[in-house]
Amino acid sequence: MALSIGIVGLPNVGKSTLFNALTKARNAAAANYPFCTIEPNKAVVAVPDKRLEQLARIVNPQRIQNAIVEFTDIAGLVKGASKGEGLGNQFLSHIRETSAIVHVVRCFESETIIHVDGTVDPLRDIEVINTELILADMQTLENRISRLEKQVRGDKKAQPLLDMAKKVLEHLGAGKPAGSFDERESEAFLELAGEISLISAKPVIYAANVDEDGLGEDNGHVRAVHKYAAEQNAESVKICAKIEEEMAGMNDEERNEFLASLGVSEGGLDQVIHHGYHALGLISYFTAGPKEVRAWTIERGWKAPKAASVIHDDFERGFIRAEVVAFEDYIAHEGEAGARTAGRLRTEGKEYGVCNGDVMHFLFNV
Repeated sequence: MALSIGIVGLPNVGKSTLFNALTKARNAAAANYPFCTIEPNKAVVAVPDKRLEQLARIVNPQRIQNAIVEFTDIAGLVKGASKGEGLGNQFLSHIRETSAIVHVVRCFESETIIHVDGTVDPLRDIEVINTELILADMQTLENRISRLEKQVRGDKKAQPLLDMAKKVLEHLGAGKPAGSFDERESEAFLELAGEISLISAKPVIYAANVDEDGLGEDNGHVRAVHKYAAEQNAESVKICAKIEEEMAGMNDEERNEFLASLGVSEGGLDQVIHHGYHALGLISYFTAGPKEVRAWTIERGWKAPKAASVIHDDFERGFIRAEVVAFEDYIAHEGEAGARTAGRLRTEGKEYGVCNGDVMHFLFNV
């Protein structure tokens, strides 16, 4: 599985600039006017993970394979997008395909970069986008309710789903996103959300986009975004999309030195991905051998057979057992053989919950 993130926001807040920076690809036109991105730009990006390099130094593999994340740069939404304004319907449909949303919010003043509403007000901008996402979900729910009302006449088993849909619609009608619905862990809600992919139920990472001067102490706009995100139990990061784009052509050493000169320890890509993993409850485990050292993305709490399925379905169907070494033990004992000798290699069965950083070898038979 791969993390899929949609980058959204009002026009001219830095979405495409951030996309260019994150993907190190300049195929998303960044222009000083709305709707410069007409089709969503997509790019697959390697997830930075220093643990892979540590494993590779021990194993000396032919190649290193990072986990991946797919970024989608979605054109700027505007007020009325849920009713088709600014090609809104098309863009909203692209958001439904992602697993999480990075909501880029402008947190810097500029006389040369036009703001679609004339002034910089991040909380107002957030409200505009969130309202459009809620309205889009309401339209989708109303259509689903109409079909369920017909279905329930001949199939009473559909009644709980209909009741849930009406509850969620009432919640959305109060201006609240589906992600704050009290019964969102219930079976009926999860079934409903799975059927219609509620946009406002997706995890959100608010990215407060600042200029270079804003990379140090947080300005008032950034503090407001962080406070709002905390109140919504959402993730938030501070980035400078323009600086990130300028660093796109640097190697890792140059990039780290440049970040250090700015007083920043972590770049935008690392921040967004780490927060995305946290918001979605994702972790990585590793496989390590002479051909390849590789990171695999799974959901926290997955049992060993399910975790094995991301390598191949046969691994889950024919699962026998897993040989597991914690990452720290693998490094400390310089590989699988050393860990085995030290008694740090474990044999785990079907009920083992895989931990972040486990180095695993699966035995299966089909």
